[in-house]
Amino acid sequence: MVFSSKLLETAVNEVSRLPGIGRKSALRMVLHLLRQPVSDTFNLTEALTKLRNDIKYCRTCFNISDDDKCSICTSMRRDQGMICAVEDLRDVMAIEKTSQYNGLYHVIGGLISPIDGIGPSDLNVESLITRVRNTGADEVILALSPTMEGDTTALYIRKRLKETGVKVTTISRGIPIGGELEYADEITLGRSILTRISAD
Repeated sequence: MVFSSKLLETAVNEVSRLPGIGRKSALRMVLHLLRQPVSDTFNLTEALTKLRNDIKYCRTCFNISDDDKCSICTSMRRDQGMICAVEDLRDVMAIEKTSQYNGLYHVIGGLISPIDGIGPSDLNVESLITRVRNTGADEVILALSPTMEGDTTALYIRKRLKETGVKVTTISRGIPIGGELEYADEITLGRSILTRISAD
């Protein structure tokens, strides 16, 4: 790709570093920004700069927040005895979108992956154990990805939580609504059979 401007090339290079954006898409975005009023571009850059400089992580659950404690942790309408442990903040957003959960969260910050050099000490597991001990939570829901790393992390957390006496559950895994059995992989189908529920 040949550029007539070094400034344009630099902008395209920076935008193309974002996940899922190639150089052609980056060029389209940068050219779009050039066609917009200058104030729109400044609003975007100011929002991104403010995000980077002012964003905080909740000191209780490690979710992204504007303050030291996030709005979920400070809400009196949430079930304070239920903590859902998730890998990252995208999982919090996904669960919140369902409107089916009214408890609290704990963002683990990743999954145990020896091949990537990520061990338990690199994650927010100790703070979860301490939180359960200090708050006397009734239940911890492990909502981690159904991968080898997710299962390893869930097993480790379950073992660590055993000493606290808290009830530990995991989210159900199975066939998606509208899915057909013949297209389901063996592991998903097997788990669906094992975690079957009453048809009443």
